[in-house]
Amino acid sequence: MWTAKITKLILGIAAALAVPMLASAQQSEAHIGKLSGHTGAGKQLYFRYCWGCHGFRGDGNGENGPYLNILPRNFVAATFKCRSTPTGTLPTDQDLSDSLVRGFNNSYMPSWITLTDQNRADLVAFIKTFSQRWKTDKPGDPINVPAEPAATVDGIKHGKELFTKLECWKCHGPEGRGDGPSASTLTDSSDQPIRPYNFAEGSRFKCGTTNYDLYKIFMTGLDGTPMPSFADVIKPDDAWDLVHYLRTLQVTHKSPELALWMTSKEGAEFIKAQKITGTPSGAGIKQ
Repeated sequence: MWTAKITKLILGIAAALAVPMLASAQQSEAHIGKLSGHTGAGKQLYFRYCWGCHGFRGDGNGENGPYLNILPRNFVAATFKCRSTPTGTLPTDQDLSDSLVRGFNNSYMPSWITLTDQNRADLVAFIKTFSQRWKTDKPGDPINVPAEPAATVDGIKHGKELFTKLECWKCHGPEGRGDGPSASTLTDSSDQPIRPYNFAEGSRFKCGTTNYDLYKIFMTGLDGTPMPSFADVIKPDDAWDLVHYLRTLQVTHKSPELALWMTSKEGAEFIKAQKITGTPSGAGIKQ
């Protein structure tokens, strides 16, 4: 009987100890909407899909790395380009999940939209384990994006003036083709050559497709790249004028801003001069 009582007591203590241990194992490390992400499930997904590029330790030194001319993200450094938070701050869990959904255009990072929302939440949770920053720093507060005003010809002209005044042309080029005088000298935080965005080529922006996404790039910057934040330099209305002007540099993209700009003499002449010519196959294209 004594043995049975001792056994029961031991089992009771073990059960009591198991409760907090289980709770700890199931604790959420990422919060995206109503979903909670967990590192255990995320770890399995990471080593199934991600480690070949991002590396066993998340430092971007995966076995595929030497074959990529754009290096994979180094999660240990915890420096992220696409964020809704101010420059120098960590992104939100939602920001990281959005990056997984979107992928990174003109890079080897694909969209992982085929995964479930829960899968992505779990991956975000595990990705955050690679850097101590997630233990010492909190994500920044998302910036406020004011309502977008209607585009006007005068606003686009003002945006063009800002493009010159802020010296955007030094990297992106006078016509936004990514061929400014500084373009060939630019490097990222890993000392890798990096090219400024070419608006004329018509591809989507790295951090999204909408004017809202482009506005956020201005105001948050692309950390780890030469693209700074302009939050302390221009006012919200100025930023929207710049957004509308940059849309007109996308001469192969039929945007409302481009159509509006073409109604002005200045805009029509510029766009006519930039018009792509050549055969349908692409031979002889002049850009």
